[in-house]
Amino acid sequence: MYNIEPYLLIPFVLMLLSIALMPLIAPRFWGKNINKLIFVLVIAIPTAIILHRAGLGENLKHQMLFDYIPFIALLAALYVVTGGIRINYTTTPRPIVNAAIMFIGYGLASIVGTTGASMLLIRPLLEINRDRSYKIHTILFFIAMVANCGGVLTPLGDPPLFLLYLRGAEFSWFQTLFPQWAFVGSVLLAIYIVIDTYIWKRKEVIGVRPRSENESDEPIRISFSGTVNLFYLSAILLAVAFINPAEIPAMAAEDAPWYMTFLREIVLVVILLLSIISTRRRVRHENHFSWEPITEVAILFIGIFVTMTPALLFLNENAASLGISKPSQFFFFSGALSSFLDNAPTAVAFHTVAAGLPMAEGATLVAGIPEQMLTAIALGSVLFGAMTYIGNGPNFMVKAVAENDGVRMPSFFGYIFKFSLIILLPTYILMSLVFF
Repeated sequence: MYNIEPYLLIPFVLMLLSIALMPLIAPRFWGKNINKLIFVLVIAIPTAIILHRAGLGENLKHQMLFDYIPFIALLAALYVVTGGIRINYTTTPRPIVNAAIMFIGYGLASIVGTTGASMLLIRPLLEINRDRSYKIHTILFFIAMVANCGGVLTPLGDPPLFLLYLRGAEFSWFQTLFPQWAFVGSVLLAIYIVIDTYIWKRKEVIGVRPRSENESDEPIRISFSGTVNLFYLSAILLAVAFINPAEIPAMAAEDAPWYMTFLREIVLVVILLLSIISTRRRVRHENHFSWEPITEVAILFIGIFVTMTPALLFLNENAASLGISKPSQFFFFSGALSSFLDNAPTAVAFHTVAAGLPMAEGATLVAGIPEQMLTAIALGSVLFGAMTYIGNGPNFMVKAVAENDGVRMPSFFGYIFKFSLIILLPTYILMSLVFF
């Protein structure tokens, strides 16, 4: 056990405030990745020194080697591979078209993961809506549905679910979350359709609206370029599913060589390089592919992962003292912390808390805790990742891609107050009333 002094949490708060306020205070400075890197290092390096002197050096080392590197390797591989898949289409950016993409992405998120589904579909969504004047709401709902809420049905959907799977929840158990998954998806999709239909009919500029009934009824025609990347995408999914210590125990051995310890990340980098080599430049050019978004995410998350280390340790030490014992409490507490901290270790911390509670006689146990508790932790950790830009890795990635495409996304606090608190939180409260 570590005695985490409160002052060790200050760098993490400072990092969050920087992400939230710097785009408003100094937009020109913050708009360059080299400036972000300098700023992040000014915070991260002193924090690393302080943590080392506080006896937390090993924890920081583990966080960066075994959390940050796998995180950014997976994100980069998915970004590059999906950036080589060109979805060609003929359609009008009507609300039903956008809703169809949301629906498809919501289903794909549990199969290829929230990151995979987001990176695969964000570019065609942006391209379809390129000439629309009002499209920010579409990106926000995409973040909520595809980058987060859709991924609850399999351990591949989101990292916290995979960790719960490693702790004993069977692969098929996650399909028991289908009612909650369907409920949240239906509510959010219905809200989106109402909003986008209103905007399309009442506010959208004439230039992108159908000029006739025939045009409105024009069928969607879709074709693909860069299809070799579909093979690479499958390879990434197989690497995540099967190249891990659970399947290859030698990866977790204390004396394992570095190339065995980081075997999955090596495979992901190889896939990334193969995608770059074998994809025609024309495909990436048509996709408006740029290294800026993934570079921005890699830089900012260095600071987040460094400063988050004591915050996660503090949570792990004090979660049991929060006095939570009901499924609804586990849902909201794990969700609230997953909105700002890494949702994977947050889920593990609350699983540990639940395992230490008295078990009712005859209770159905899954992964060593009552099933309702596990349901609450799994849902809270995944769904609430949509509450902030940093709640889940693909959130910031989608934001960066959209901004690189010219979309003026809301600020950190703007996202929370204009979308999360008025759309997502009421949906989650309603779900908790129905199911908990």
